[in-house]
Amino acid sequence: MSGSTSDPMTGLLPCGSWPSPIAAGLVAAGGVRLEAVAVSGDEVWWHETRPLEQGRSVLVSAVHGDRLPPPWSARSRVHEYGGGSWWFGREHAYFVEASDQAVHRIPIAASAEIGSEPQRISAPAPEGTEWRFADGREHPDGELIVCVREVHGSGTAQHLEPVNDLVAIAVGDHTDGQPQVLVSGPDFVSDPRVSPDGQHLSWIQWNHPNMPWNETELVVAPLENSAGSISLGAAQTVASGVSVVGPDWTADGRLVYSSDESGFWNLHVWSVDGPSGSLTQLTNAEIGAPAWVFGTQRWVELADGRLAAAVTRESVDTLAVIEPDGTVTPVPGLGSAAGFSTDTPVTINSMAAAGSAHQADVCIIAASPTGLPEISRINVDSGTAEVIRPAAPLGVDVEWLSVPEPIWFDSNGRPTQAFFYRPASAVTLDEGEKPPLIVIGHGGPTAHNGPDLGLKIQYWTSRGFAVVDVNYGGSTGFGKEYRDRLHHRWGDIDVEDCINAAVHLADVGLVDGARLAIRGSSSGGLTVMAALIRSDRFAAGVSLYGVADLRALAADTHKFESRYLDWLIGPYPDEMERYEQRSPVNRAEAITTPMLLMQGTDDRVVPPSQSEAVVAALSANGVDHIYVTYEGESHGFRRAETIVSSLESELWFYGRVFDFTPADAVSAPEVAAGRGLGLDAALEDS
Repeated sequence: MSGSTSDPMTGLLPCGSWPSPIAAGLVAAGGVRLEAVAVSGDEVWWHETRPLEQGRSVLVSAVHGDRLPPPWSARSRVHEYGGGSWWFGREHAYFVEASDQAVHRIPIAASAEIGSEPQRISAPAPEGTEWRFADGREHPDGELIVCVREVHGSGTAQHLEPVNDLVAIAVGDHTDGQPQVLVSGPDFVSDPRVSPDGQHLSWIQWNHPNMPWNETELVVAPLENSAGSISLGAAQTVASGVSVVGPDWTADGRLVYSSDESGFWNLHVWSVDGPSGSLTQLTNAEIGAPAWVFGTQRWVELADGRLAAAVTRESVDTLAVIEPDGTVTPVPGLGSAAGFSTDTPVTINSMAAAGSAHQADVCIIAASPTGLPEISRINVDSGTAEVIRPAAPLGVDVEWLSVPEPIWFDSNGRPTQAFFYRPASAVTLDEGEKPPLIVIGHGGPTAHNGPDLGLKIQYWTSRGFAVVDVNYGGSTGFGKEYRDRLHHRWGDIDVEDCINAAVHLADVGLVDGARLAIRGSSSGGLTVMAALIRSDRFAAGVSLYGVADLRALAADTHKFESRYLDWLIGPYPDEMERYEQRSPVNRAEAITTPMLLMQGTDDRVVPPSQSEAVVAALSANGVDHIYVTYEGESHGFRRAETIVSSLESELWFYGRVFDFTPADAVSAPEVAAGRGLGLDAALEDS
């Protein structure tokens, strides 16, 4: 291939063929997810998901290390996306075991019992019925837990979908573990939180077709607990008609929550006997995030009664202190959100209060543009930090890392934000060559991409690619108006914004306009395919478990998202014409760009039939394409071997399309179907 050799006069290598120390195996190993930090006494715990252990999720203590021996794995599957898979009680840590979705517990402090078999708390579901649990809390008296339950199977025969409710489970040594239903009726419930005196229960509820970032209700009810039997009094609605996220009680009995009624998620306070109302009045930033998973908490109460919060502005986080009068003060030296000029932009994943009344500390999981997530204990007044769990060592010099540059560009009259990554390497870019560009449209689509170090992006930039990570209209972290751009316009606004990001960068001369690629996963896969249909600017497209048929998605997806399309597209089937027009599979004949599609066989969120329909259309139209499947993978690739294979397959694919030979010794992917791209013999064998 003409593009695969270096210039004998300069020794320069063409973009894409640069050697890089950021191998696919390093990406997989660095893909350990740190989540849900919590503090018990002086001991810091957190949750790790490890690709090198087949995606096992482990509870880890800073003092004692792993607290769940193999094969135990803490992962809830409520709403399919899970979250809220573990929580503390007074003497135990409770967790949802991945294999049976039952609630178990382990002792917190007794080091002699570390490694002992976890004790099951919840009773087995009736035959033919599956119970899943999440997002629990222990009652202050330690006699029971309150949590979310999701019921699948014959127990929901009268329903067309699973049933979600709030239940109480007695946790004494001689109880039967049978759940007692406290709240039923709403389509969804989350965030059950017991007041410190044990006299009130609060929770969030919402109904189809709303999603929790569109419209919810925050409800409080008196709670009575007698001998492990719990009952609720008359419920009171605290907030409705807005999106409420992250409610919890303070030590003095106030209920604090985020509401977007002002156009940005701001903190509000409610009290049983006292005044209620807004606490913060941010107008260009917010304290809150879309509740795709349980346990989305962006504020905590400090030991001295003040609040600490992760404040998001333009998809960048900062750690801030909320004073009693609502004043928002950034913690020195961390973050650059909310208009503050401080040191390092970060993405905060989780937070928990720590320290005594004389020492206001908070533990956070955060990542920077040049560092993987780490857990730190920070004094919010001085900004001094102690690293609790260091970031995984990269073993890569900083010259190989591309630092994101926030950019704004015009997208058909809409100012739109993205992060631009230039190629970064020890290899010198030939002044006569502009790099190829990979456009990324994030999944969700109600989500956003931040500036934290993403090894998958660095995998490309260290090989000579430029990358633009687009926070298209509909992304979070910019307020409700920006988020609402996508209302009834998914497959339109996101597509325009991704196309215009690529065109903008090509027009200003930062990338090669003849070598543009677009990639996306899940909902981002729809953006990819729709962009290839609408524009001829792209030379390659990559879809990972991407949405292709909106009608099929509306008819065959899990309960949590089953009515999401009402907001993104319009009511189904009333807006059938719009569903058909926006479904890439119905217009796949317009795709003439080579494609790589990758799919997990066990995906319930976007079933394999979605990718298979596009593959069939590409084959019928004679378009070069590759289809790769991964047995046992669900929505999102968790296993290290899958992550490695998918990255190397994508690099091989770009090499074929852009005419370069990767420096890596990557082999042709094992294909399930396809045509062209030099894979003819392999395709015939398959």
